[in-house]
Amino acid sequence: MSIVYKDTHDFNQKELQELFLSVEWSSGHYPDKLVVAMKNFKTVYTAWDNGKLIGLVCAMDDGIMTAYIHYLLVNPDYHKLGIGKKLIEKIKEKYKEYLRIVIVSYNDKIRFYEECGFKKEDNASPMCITSLWT
Repeated sequence: MSIVYKDTHDFNQKELQELFLSVEWSSGHYPDKLVVAMKNFKTVYTAWDNGKLIGLVCAMDDGIMTAYIHYLLVNPDYHKLGIGKKLIEKIKEKYKEYLRIVIVSYNDKIRFYEECGFKKEDNASPMCITSLWT
């Protein structure tokens, strides 16, 4: 296995659908929207195995101070190979001059992000409104 990392915004619906559904994310049911979203993100780094999309990280930023990691996902068949950490390292390198990189994490994933150098803030709570498309 030879993992190739790319900086790209161009995907087809099938690639994104397969990756997002592999981690059981509901956004995988909207591959047409995912294609547009990937084009609109400021930063997208990907991991590929023989032409198959197996990992992805996306970030938005304000251009100078704060970057927000929106997606980080790795196909479960490729977990524990360091792919997620490599994708995070690429984000950290790109935004090393920024004051802050922000990620909202599920509780069961906090340890992973701590291993990548992130710190949970005691006085902050993530909040969101999720709109379910019909």
